[in-house]
Amino acid sequence: MSKKLTFFKYQGAGNDFILIDNRSGGFDRNNESLVHQLCDRRFGIGADGLMLLQAVENYDFEMVYYNADGKEGTMCGNGGRCIVAFARDLGIITHKTVFLAVDGEHIADITADQVNLGMIDVHQVDRDADAFVLNTGSPHYVTEVTNLQEFNVYQEGYAIRNNATYGKAGGINVNFIEAEGQGYFLRTFERGVEDETYACGTGATAAAMAVALSRDLTGAIEIPIRVVGGQLSIAFNRQGNNFTEVFLKGPANYVFQGEI
Repeated sequence: MSKKLTFFKYQGAGNDFILIDNRSGGFDRNNESLVHQLCDRRFGIGADGLMLLQAVENYDFEMVYYNADGKEGTMCGNGGRCIVAFARDLGIITHKTVFLAVDGEHIADITADQVNLGMIDVHQVDRDADAFVLNTGSPHYVTEVTNLQEFNVYQEGYAIRNNATYGKAGGINVNFIEAEGQGYFLRTFERGVEDETYACGTGATAAAMAVALSRDLTGAIEIPIRVVGGQLSIAFNRQGNNFTEVFLKGPANYVFQGEI
């Protein structure tokens, strides 16, 4: 009889993930083909990515993130919020946590389904014509467009992600943003998924920083960002190109669990 794997499914504003409690170390971290199969929406469970919750010294847990293509990825903001909810549901934490991810230490607090996740500071912002390029745990390209609802995110995002500038460097996540009411609407083409996703936490963070730069907003700022899958809010302190006290807030919800 083949071995069964217990998994949990969570989503954060429509960005969905497979979560595995790997504190016992039973899941092979180097099995790229298995991760890809599990994330496949027709032949597996289906998800934008997979996360392992690992035991680690001096922290509540370690987050190990894989993209849907099976490759270990850079930081995922919505994934970070979902693994905080997962840790709470497992009884590892209650309302606050300090955990380790690929880009270092993160703090977070959770109330009901709302997770407020501390992100890394950002001190470098580059320009590519009218677009902003910055790393918020993952590399992002942010540009403003009009009529975003009808915009061909897949076609335009694919072209930028694979162009001569970014293709050889492993690609980049491509974000399209448009002003909307008191906030902004964001759609993102994610590398590793190689398609548009319902939400991208590091992308929303990058987009909010791009807004602050283009509008010359300084000091303590909070910017609402609506994504296809729901509502996020990004807060930070901006002085020039320095963004500190960065927080990504939004929902993280348990969906189901099972064995495969």
